[in-house]
Amino acid sequence: MNTDTGPLFNDPNWRRASVWLAGEHYAQTLGTLAILGAPVRLGSITPGRCDLAPDAIRLILKKFSCFDIESAADLRWLKVRDTGNMDFSYATLAEVFQPLSKAVSNCLESADAAVLLGGDNGITRAGVHGLGLPLEDCGLLTFDAHFDLRDLDQGLTNGNPVRALLNDGLPGDNIVQIGIQGFANSGAYAEFAHDVGISIVTMGQVRSRDFETLVAGALAHLSERTKAIYVDFDIDVLDRIYAPACPGSRPGGLMPWELKRAAFLCGQHPKVRAIDLVEIDPENDIADATVMSAASVLLSFAAGMVTQLRKAS
Repeated sequence: MNTDTGPLFNDPNWRRASVWLAGEHYAQTLGTLAILGAPVRLGSITPGRCDLAPDAIRLILKKFSCFDIESAADLRWLKVRDTGNMDFSYATLAEVFQPLSKAVSNCLESADAAVLLGGDNGITRAGVHGLGLPLEDCGLLTFDAHFDLRDLDQGLTNGNPVRALLNDGLPGDNIVQIGIQGFANSGAYAEFAHDVGISIVTMGQVRSRDFETLVAGALAHLSERTKAIYVDFDIDVLDRIYAPACPGSRPGGLMPWELKRAAFLCGQHPKVRAIDLVEIDPENDIADATVMSAASVLLSFAAGMVTQLRKAS
């Protein structure tokens, strides 16, 4: 029996996030959020099907409501424009760069913020360029177990978007990376990150500090230096038990509630113009745990936007 079409599923007093994504919103809205699918996978170091993630995240939204009891934010105060998936089936990261950065720029022309549904982490470079500003005016905040600073001599991969952005001209001082894991990186790249001025927060440091204060401080640091902030949510920053669909996840990562809270704080910040959700292979998920965590990050970011725009109105 398919309960997705029954009366309980379609309770008019329990509106689903999938309906919101499909276009349901209040007559008077506070702002607009653009959604863009970027199913890139040819640059991945570990083979997989992260190109399936954008549609998996959209589909799982039927299990969530539009209402966040923590912030009293109803997402229907926010208009969503889902532009669908770009056709990157057989495209390399080099081929993806120009059309994706242009698509992000186009989204931001008529939206308060944009969410990129990856795809692998290689899309982050195009996303930052899509802010449409000189790189010295852009900030990058990553929630990631990895530096993504691998050498560029083997071409663009999901292991070097931050290195590529530095090479493009993004100042190291404009980058903060939270959640870096032990035994998931190399000493050479740790030294490189230090030398170029990237602010690194390891998981050990996360556990020794108040997480909300840490995230707020990172946003404040970037806000002082830049005109717009891009946030990369590599879901492999989560503890492995909560992210079995992420090839790069490790034991000892963030908890889902922490990543949700980080997303909310980013949505609240007026300089955060775009985020991405990357590195999920739905074929390796267990009980939809990873996809549901990614969806909750998307919804929490949107709830933060509602809170921000409500205060500004």
